[in-house]
Amino acid sequence: MLLGHFLKDRKGAVAPLLALSIIPIMGAVATSVDYSRASMVRSSMQSALDATGLMLSKTAKDLDTAALNQKATDYFQSVFNRPEAKNVAVTPVLTKPAEGSFKLVMNGTATVDTLFGNLVGVSQVDLTANSEVVWGIKRLNLALALDNTGSMASSGKMDALKTAAHNLLTTLKDASKTPGDIQVSIIPFAVDVNVDTANVGANWVNWTDWEKANGTCSKTSYTNSSDCTSNGKTWTPADHSTWNGCVNDRDQNNDVLATTPVVGSASTMYRAHQATACPASMMPLSINWTALNSKIDAMTPTGNTNVTIGLQMAWQTLSTGAPFSAPAPATDLDKVIVLLTDGDNTQNRWTSSGSSIDARTEKACDNAKAANIRIYTVRVINGDAALLKGCATNPSMYYDVQQASQLNAAFSSIAQSLANLRLSK
Repeated sequence: MLLGHFLKDRKGAVAPLLALSIIPIMGAVATSVDYSRASMVRSSMQSALDATGLMLSKTAKDLDTAALNQKATDYFQSVFNRPEAKNVAVTPVLTKPAEGSFKLVMNGTATVDTLFGNLVGVSQVDLTANSEVVWGIKRLNLALALDNTGSMASSGKMDALKTAAHNLLTTLKDASKTPGDIQVSIIPFAVDVNVDTANVGANWVNWTDWEKANGTCSKTSYTNSSDCTSNGKTWTPADHSTWNGCVNDRDQNNDVLATTPVVGSASTMYRAHQATACPASMMPLSINWTALNSKIDAMTPTGNTNVTIGLQMAWQTLSTGAPFSAPAPATDLDKVIVLLTDGDNTQNRWTSSGSSIDARTEKACDNAKAANIRIYTVRVINGDAALLKGCATNPSMYYDVQQASQLNAAFSSIAQSLANLRLSK
């Protein structure tokens, strides 16, 4: 009976079981501490690899393998400060996935000695991390359609625009690794666009309207061809050399398309117009950064607003046909317009009805986007926000600037996006 009572007694079994379980419990806690330390080191290593890759991308394509490895190691060590990391190694691998594009892969390895891992037979934790930077994947044709109307003289807008545009050009110039891979056109606009008096002999300029409005009558009291000829007098058109370079909207629907002008087809040609308020002359795509900056400096506020012609002419400078003969579309070429305005549409060739002109602007936006032109829009204090936001390729490419001083930040954001340097992984 005593023996049976002893065999049923379970009180003494707890201590041995606890002793047996304490070892895996301690091992789990120790492993958790060690791997937590290792995770923090790996996170720091990842950040340092990202920073190293972005820094090296500026010069990597011009370095041989030895110099690239040395620069990668030097820069990584300057930003990675984790003394518990042992056997640290950084390996950069530069490849050229396509013509004009580059990919830099940064591979990092290290070990971290365990503090408690020996309890379970683990003396160190091995770490790996990698980062990829790609750049130069796309060439760029950029058209800047910039409002030069009279209202840009207020609130410091024109001065702020010039500063922002200069900085954008500097960013793009620095991002251009090969001459010609980034080209920029500048289109100041008001009611008209000034295509430059140097084009006085161009076969894509239609003089019909201009000659009717500019000239002399054999009877000096008549100042236009209609009154002159209807009264039996002789109208003599002015010499084309007196033209100020301005053109107004083409016939509809070519006013919202990038149709190539055809000699003899008046509807496709640009109509010479002696605008009283003629903005600074435009500049087709160019890699002459000095001339581009000078064109920005030449801009002067004047006249009313016709966003349509500014956008249309910007698109025309990106098109392959006459009159500007831009590079042909290609998979490695982005064609982009930055459209900036500070006011509502107020006048075009046909009307001063804002809603009617807005409809033309909307069509031009839709047509350009359908032709794979990417559009950024910038509204400076005033203007039709809905129209401009709808014109942008997507909402993130619309900027609503409330103060002229914010223009530089908006253009800086656009410039960095266009420079096409990004962390891909």
